[in-house]
Amino acid sequence: MSSNTEQTHDATIRVALVTGGSGGIGRAVVERLAADGYAVAVHYAGNRAKADEIVKQVVAGGGRALAVGGDVADETAMEALFDRVEQEFGGLDVVVNTAGIMLLGPIATYDLDDFDRIVRTNLRGTFVVSQQAARRVRAGGAIVNFSTSVTRTKFATYGPYVATKAAVEGMTLVLARELRGRDITVNAVAPGPTATPLFLDGKSEEAIQGLANATPLERLGTPADIAETVAFLVGPARWVNGQTVFTNGGLA
Repeated sequence: MSSNTEQTHDATIRVALVTGGSGGIGRAVVERLAADGYAVAVHYAGNRAKADEIVKQVVAGGGRALAVGGDVADETAMEALFDRVEQEFGGLDVVVNTAGIMLLGPIATYDLDDFDRIVRTNLRGTFVVSQQAARRVRAGGAIVNFSTSVTRTKFATYGPYVATKAAVEGMTLVLARELRGRDITVNAVAPGPTATPLFLDGKSEEAIQGLANATPLERLGTPADIAETVAFLVGPARWVNGQTVFTNGGLA
């Protein structure tokens, strides 16, 4: 594990865990929360080197960071990961769950092994992490899960992906109500077309430009655009709770 923490803990510092924090939107969220003064645990599934790189970047900027690995759908691994974060930083205030995969294809011909994979990571993984977060996040904290604007736009070939994300939305909103009295907000962010490797992979330049032009702002979102929404939800937006926030440049 990579860290720059001391053995003693500063009870005033806010601590965030970002799953999928080693790339794309997750990395932008890590950078933004670190800039806002959070100690950040950067989760990775398989690419330890990328997580270590981000940790070094945060530390070089005067922040505190830790790389933590594991399969989000493995409850034993996630319990150990949350233990590690609490041990290192003294507690946990924010969990941002960006980890996910996108396997596209028509429903009629979709491979069921791929369906099991996408459900395991996107839905079970979000459930396992949300479960640990619900048990551990301190009062005044926040949990942010990730959906997609395709739950509205309903693009062809996104059926299995949308199925997992619609389930995440429903679960997230129920959790917000179950945490009544804990002073913890629970919301979902639903990005639109965002220039990440996950989104761009396998798309033609024409398809990418078409999606960019579909928004009134006539561009793709950036990971920093999405991180801005996350920072709002985990920071000043204490009266936003049990919502899905569509961060998509006005995409219908």
